[in-house]
Amino acid sequence: MSSSLRDTAARLLEDARARYVDDPEASAQLEALSRRLHEPLRLALAGMVKAGKSTLLNAMLGERLAPTDAGECTRVVTWYRYAATPSVTLHRRDGQQQRLAIHRDRGRLVFELGAVSADEVDWIDVGWPSSGLRSLILIDTPGIASLSQDVSARSTTFLVPEEKPSSADAIIYLMRHLHASDLTFLEAFRDTAAGASQTVNAVAVLSRADEIGSGRIDSILSANKVARRYELDGDLASLALGVIPVAGLLAESARTLREDEYAAFKELAGLDRDDRERLLISADRFIRPSEATTLSEERRRGLLTRFGIFGVRLATALLRRSTPTSTDFAEMLVQHSGLNELQQFIREQFRTRAGILKVRGVLDGLDQVLADFPRDDVEQIQGGIERVRASAHALRELSTLAHARADGLPLAPTDAAEAERIIGGKGTSQIARLALREDATDDDIRVEAERLLARWRALGQSPLTERNAVEVCRVVVRSLEEIVSVLPAVAGSSDVVFAGGPRQSAS
Repeated sequence: MSSSLRDTAARLLEDARARYVDDPEASAQLEALSRRLHEPLRLALAGMVKAGKSTLLNAMLGERLAPTDAGECTRVVTWYRYAATPSVTLHRRDGQQQRLAIHRDRGRLVFELGAVSADEVDWIDVGWPSSGLRSLILIDTPGIASLSQDVSARSTTFLVPEEKPSSADAIIYLMRHLHASDLTFLEAFRDTAAGASQTVNAVAVLSRADEIGSGRIDSILSANKVARRYELDGDLASLALGVIPVAGLLAESARTLREDEYAAFKELAGLDRDDRERLLISADRFIRPSEATTLSEERRRGLLTRFGIFGVRLATALLRRSTPTSTDFAEMLVQHSGLNELQQFIREQFRTRAGILKVRGVLDGLDQVLADFPRDDVEQIQGGIERVRASAHALRELSTLAHARADGLPLAPTDAAEAERIIGGKGTSQIARLALREDATDDDIRVEAERLLARWRALGQSPLTERNAVEVCRVVVRSLEEIVSVLPAVAGSSDVVFAGGPRQSAS
């Protein structure tokens, strides 16, 4: 997204603040929208109770920071943002703020609420010097469909409020299996968060993928098959951009692997085959008294708690094949957990769209302020909002992508698949849009983009193409024109140059 779009949204906000300078409530909401426009992407983790939200958040950070037990703190919406020095601030429902002492138990933060109950807390803001938070604000939410209606309501109110846009720019929705309540929530999020742009900005995660294969070493392969089947589900496909299996517990523990754990796995890998197989036949057998290993029952129980039986089996198998350093070994475990695939998806689908997702959310919020606090002198601001929505190609891409996911495009199947890819359905980099190899050169990109541009222009101008399909062709053509416009000029070329954003990398 070009900075001009963000600048336009900022000017509209400033105009609105000037109009509402005498209204404290409206001014506060506009100030919050201004902060949202300039801060990193807000990425929330949502899902049912025990779906593994906090565990996955820790894996993404590479630090066991978020509490994962069933204490009071897991019943509260908690924001994790970058800060040079650690801080924890409690925001109460009555508007008061309270700094909390920073206390950690085996690495995880412990939020000591004191006399304040979770019911009195609106949200907790954690500032932390983690490099993973420089480009993302991660938001941990209480479990959906909790036995406590109050706990479920906190997530619902935050992510899918009834009378205002969602506070999240995008979500990772964790599920163990696909339930009707998952579809209901994702549909509500799409309808609430999408606003006028009507886009899909969620990814579904099979967060305990190792359990799908009963902890076998090939569990992730089994989970991938389930994920592909879910992706083809018509209901889910219209609500999430993809389904990714992740063994969250393994990912978290691999990112925080200790040297003593590495040594323990090396010992297990070196056991006699029969002894090793008897020990790893089940989680219960693994922690029973055994003379086959010098590892105590307590140490084995600790490995099981941290890695699960899938992680223990996988770690042992990997070390039987090679003897990597502990750092390389940890990365091998991460690669087998599915975390890298999720983080790549977040980069390609959310972080490359961060600017436009934020502008969209801010414009929807500004629209709501104008509706909630009506005045006669805001027509110009309302007109500006509509002009941005009508002219911003990135918003049209998001809207078309949403229609592709929800209803399908009015094109032949092969054309519809190609159109969805070109407008960013498989990622927003030039290589992803054009389905080229990672090592494609500028010449390769130009040749393919111009080939597709000629084809889609012809399709859009054909008298046989229906009107609603012509609109899709226009969006596809504009996306291709932007790719061509930012490529280095060819000597002697007289091609028309179209406005577009900076060229994006393939990663």
